[in-house]
Amino acid sequence: MTRTAVVIGAGIGGLSAALGLLRQGWTVTVLERAPEFRPVGAGLVLQANGLRCLDALGVGDAVRDHGRPDVSGGTRRADGRWLARVPAGELERVLGTPALGVHRATLHELLLGALPAGVVRTGAPVTAVTAEGQVTYDGPAGPVHLRADLGGGADGINSVVRRTLWPDAAGPAPIGVRAWRGVTPPWRGDLVVAISWGPGAEFGIVPLTDGRVYWFAAVNAAPTAPATGVPDRFHRWHDPIPALIAATGTVLRDDLACLDEPLSTYVRGRVVLLGDAAHAMTPNLGQGANQALEDAVVLAAVAGRPGGLAAYDAQRRPRSQQVARASRAIGRFGQQLEHPVAVAARDTVMRLTPPRLALRSMARYADWRPPAPPSGRL
Repeated sequence: MTRTAVVIGAGIGGLSAALGLLRQGWTVTVLERAPEFRPVGAGLVLQANGLRCLDALGVGDAVRDHGRPDVSGGTRRADGRWLARVPAGELERVLGTPALGVHRATLHELLLGALPAGVVRTGAPVTAVTAEGQVTYDGPAGPVHLRADLGGGADGINSVVRRTLWPDAAGPAPIGVRAWRGVTPPWRGDLVVAISWGPGAEFGIVPLTDGRVYWFAAVNAAPTAPATGVPDRFHRWHDPIPALIAATGTVLRDDLACLDEPLSTYVRGRVVLLGDAAHAMTPNLGQGANQALEDAVVLAAVAGRPGGLAAYDAQRRPRSQQVARASRAIGRFGQQLEHPVAVAARDTVMRLTPPRLALRSMARYADWRPPAPPSGRL
């Protein structure tokens, strides 16, 4: 008998879960509230764990063709002095693959293109969901009711599914950081992946495969602070930061939040949470999208087995919550530090830590491999 799944949310996690389940023989419907897809967002870094997931989903090579390997990088001060550098090829030596800078819209388009026509329904906001797998959404002619053997809540940090089936769970918590993100036109000159730190501030640079550059800036700021453009302080930071900002047309601004209180389970009956709906985390480890990909491939691998959803929870909840805690801690140690004495101490520790030791410490979060699915492949 054909098993049916309804995935709520057509972001990276939702599309990946749909692709994985389809490859395991499920009939899948993806419901997306947006009326159409637009090339929104900025860039992201796919680490070894995310790339292995994409390989398991059959789209790894296509994504690599549209991404730029990060062969070297490190951390700098606002004046440009290096605090730590990763030698070219070292990340690949440790993990077997370099990280990959890719535009979020490109990854989304590749995942969407791998799904058969008709799987994704846009303009379909979900209005009700039950633990028994009953899902209602607003269609063009009125409410539409679906019944699923498996429901996937992949509808982001403000998840309707989480609010409905986890009513006592805490919602997103502001972390006191405002961020700006942009992608430049094609850039002349060589750049490496780098994060620069100043007191209570951070700027990151990620070159993309087509010559464009994804960058992000972040500063400590209360959520009630007036809306502003990229702060002037970054125009006084080392090159090429001022030029990157000046070259960018559209800049996105967000007040960052995360799920600071971890959920006690990712499963309610036949419904699971994945991605930001389950474990929205700060961006300091660059693991948000990678953890959503892990959720997707684990769900596809175990969902059809007896006790599969319990296995999903047992495999995904401890790891994703550990990564979320580590990301939060790194943010406090890095970008959010403001006191001059604390900043000086941090910089000293960074300079004195052997690069390979620092790399191995960070790489342990990316050193993960997908489980084998029942058929031997996703």
